[in-house]
Amino acid sequence: MLGMCRGRRKFLAASLALLFIPALTWLYLSVGSFQVKPLPLSPLEAQSSTPVGGAGERQALELRVRAVEEENRALRRELSRPPRSPSVRHPNGGRHGNQSRTHSEEGTGDNEGQKAAAAAVGNSSDCVQQPAVDKCETIHVAIVCAGYNASRDVVTLVKSVLFHRRNPLHFHFITDSIAQQILSSLFHTWMVPAVKVDFYDADELKSEVSWIPNKHYSGIYGLMKLVLTKTLPSDLQRVIVLDTDITFATDIAELWAVFHKFKGQQVLGLVENQSDWYLGNLWKNHRPWPALGRGFNTGVILLLLDRLRKLRWEQMWRLTAERELMSMLSTSLADQDIFNAVIKQNPFLVHQLPCFWNVQLSDHTRSEKCYKDVSDLKVIHWNSPKKLRVKNKHVEFFRNLYLTFLEYDGNLLRRELFGCPSEADHNSENLQKTLSELDEDDPCYEFRRERFTVHRTHLYFLHYEHEPSSDNTDVTLVAQLSMDRLQMLEAICKHWEGPISLALYLSDAEAQQFLRYAQGSEVLMSRGNVGYHIVYKEGQFYPVNLLRNVAMRHVNTPYMFLSDIDFLPMYGLYEYLRKSVVQLDMANAKKALVVPAFETLRYRLSYPKSKAELLSQLDMGTLFTFRYHVWTKGHAPTNFAKWRTATMPYRVQWEADFEPYVMVRRDSPEYDRRFVGFGWNKVAHIMELDAQEYEFVVLPNAYMIHMPHAPSFDITKFRSNKQYRVCLKTLKEEFQQNMSRRYGFAALKYMTAENNS
Repeated sequence: MLGMCRGRRKFLAASLALLFIPALTWLYLSVGSFQVKPLPLSPLEAQSSTPVGGAGERQALELRVRAVEEENRALRRELSRPPRSPSVRHPNGGRHGNQSRTHSEEGTGDNEGQKAAAAAVGNSSDCVQQPAVDKCETIHVAIVCAGYNASRDVVTLVKSVLFHRRNPLHFHFITDSIAQQILSSLFHTWMVPAVKVDFYDADELKSEVSWIPNKHYSGIYGLMKLVLTKTLPSDLQRVIVLDTDITFATDIAELWAVFHKFKGQQVLGLVENQSDWYLGNLWKNHRPWPALGRGFNTGVILLLLDRLRKLRWEQMWRLTAERELMSMLSTSLADQDIFNAVIKQNPFLVHQLPCFWNVQLSDHTRSEKCYKDVSDLKVIHWNSPKKLRVKNKHVEFFRNLYLTFLEYDGNLLRRELFGCPSEADHNSENLQKTLSELDEDDPCYEFRRERFTVHRTHLYFLHYEHEPSSDNTDVTLVAQLSMDRLQMLEAICKHWEGPISLALYLSDAEAQQFLRYAQGSEVLMSRGNVGYHIVYKEGQFYPVNLLRNVAMRHVNTPYMFLSDIDFLPMYGLYEYLRKSVVQLDMANAKKALVVPAFETLRYRLSYPKSKAELLSQLDMGTLFTFRYHVWTKGHAPTNFAKWRTATMPYRVQWEADFEPYVMVRRDSPEYDRRFVGFGWNKVAHIMELDAQEYEFVVLPNAYMIHMPHAPSFDITKFRSNKQYRVCLKTLKEEFQQNMSRRYGFAALKYMTAENNS
């Protein structure tokens, strides 16, 4: 037994030695900047030739133990750091470590099977090296984006980049006026730290590429990557260029680090095309543009802008395009054809990226050779017109990855990059200052905070096209809604043929449900004059007045009809209001035209086609004046008794709690944001109109009907939560005091009316 124990001890000692020696060897080889220094002589060693007493020996031993412990701590600190390789200088002058070579540099070619497999194996290695990019180095990304659909699609790309990123980002968007309006508003309200956005007018660049005939569905915008050296700032030395249909599955810093691997005159980083397009064998008489082998795909490009400018890139691609167009007549794949023609003549320009940097999911591609495992995936490119319906053995996995970012809550991406100094954002600083001044112990703190919450907003979520009439009488219906009122959209579109501006309060996932609903509706898809503006959910209250303001700000007609989503306007109200504009000289007077409101308790209603028919249903009890049984004061000043027999517009006076639905000029005041959820949101706005001396005029032949629905969550909270009602009362009083300060003596009547009501 004793022999066995001794044998085991020897085996254990040998094993530890075998493990310890290679570990020290690895440490020596991999930690270039760390050198193990010999221990300094301890007092014991220094005085070993001198006899010492017991106390002296103990003191010397303690000193040596402390020295050894300090060296051990230093060793542990070094071992906890990632291995470094010698520093190299960036093209833009900064110093960064090289990215360790864990991937094959080759893409998929005719004989690349083993290379692709090696790349995939290398990519799934357990020892993942950190990218050779400084923690706070800014990564520049350029994207060409034009139109409503591309502006919506690019958000998924941006989300995937933000999700994985650990560096500051600077997006350079080459856009038309539509995309710039949408994306500038989105990023302004998104408020993502350490993200800068610049826009470049694509319309100014059209003359640079409009001479090139292009058959690709991207149109003229598909050629604009060719002029980036001229478009982007002259001091910008390198940039990653992406198509809008890209999804990232890794940190973009890893791709940025590949710039370090460029050698010689390499100025373009590209992945080989994964289809047979440039081989010319897809169909009979298929004649593609010239390319090197399979050619390269331009969905992901690394551009060394400073070197390209020195090589006179503008002249190079123009001469090549002119020569090839003499025989090819037009491009089939936009800028990609011209890039490949240039590379065919100058192969030294290209640095071939591993194919996992652009896994191309179009039909009949070799993309499956780019990965062996999920961890191999870096960038997915939906470069087929079929997009998510493309054929691929693993398309279900790719689709789920895409949908994850599509429906991901963008508010969660507002995370700080700690340790990196960022440019001062005055809007963010002012917001933080305002919020810090609020008393968190105030029972109404959440109400007050909601007033200052910045909600991420995506304007024109669907295509919008409406040119206001030349007679300056055009009217836009304004409303707001959440997911539970979506079913009202089709009915409103059938009743109102004019332009509509809608603000929808949705989560990211709900926004995609709405998109599918709208695209599946013949009624909604037949209407190009409906502007859908998504205000993304945040906080616990329904920001009703913010939504109204968003919808109002994006009205492009001289007048707007301020309605609610659960009201159906009478047939022909659009034309009737336009005629009233002229009749009542709205252009030269501050008037609010009142549309009398009624309601029904029946889910199925034979909608009255005339005032006479409405009066008949009113007498029969099928219809009622709006909220007469629960909130009479809200519409009593309309004077329904007079309206029954009126044939001419008549003026009414403001009274306490009056909240009619009105048509006003586009320059009328906005709603007060302090009122959220249920209560006083419209009342305060009508009071503001009265304070600004608007005249309330009731239209004798106009009406609208409220359709029944389940109570909203906010009205339920109002009825059941005493603190909710207390806070609403407090906000009302503060609003009235604010009115008194702004309008002086004239505003005293609002205080008096409230006290008497």
